[in-house]
Amino acid sequence: MVLRKDYLVRMIEEMVDVIFQVFGLKQQNKLIEALWKLDDLYREQFGLNSRMIGSLSARDIVEIFRTGGKVEADKLQSLARLLQEEGDIYIAQGRQDEGIFRLMKSLHLYLAADLHGADHSLWDLETETDKLLARLRQYRLPADTEHLLLDYEEAHGRFDKAEDALYRLLELEAISKEQAVAFYERLLQYDPERLSQGGLPLDEVREGLAEVQRR
Repeated sequence: MVLRKDYLVRMIEEMVDVIFQVFGLKQQNKLIEALWKLDDLYREQFGLNSRMIGSLSARDIVEIFRTGGKVEADKLQSLARLLQEEGDIYIAQGRQDEGIFRLMKSLHLYLAADLHGADHSLWDLETETDKLLARLRQYRLPADTEHLLLDYEEAHGRFDKAEDALYRLLELEAISKEQAVAFYERLLQYDPERLSQGGLPLDEVREGLAEVQRR
């Protein structure tokens, strides 16, 4: 366990150094060189390259980091951090769509890493996740990512935001009535004060449950 922690710390230190170099290249408007730096780091740390990452779905990327039935959550959040940086570079180049797709993949990987027990201190995971959510608010997220977001917000006690994700999934017809009912039934197990703190008072939980049951 100690050896693994040491390995992760060394990996993070190397990545931080490269991200700092990338930042410098961005300041000099050397955006292609910045992308090359990130591609080298993808290959060195993860055995992947930018083109491969771009072609894989976020769900497939998560599966690549599954070993023996367990997701390597800290590697996953480290890859998410690089994708976040790459997305910003694409946007700076005027390649808006490619940049947004990279940011969406980054968000998906952060959410998956969190739900699989990632160490939040390595990359300040919750802060980075919230920053991406704010930036992507105007875009429709893929259904797979919305499912993760529902679980993420519920796990962090932000029940109103979890409900927002639930309703987006219902609009997409990407979640079953049974799953929606189960969400509200889980919330009913919480103390009313906890529900209120999470932005979804008990009466609203009951109203939400009644609504999905009528569907």
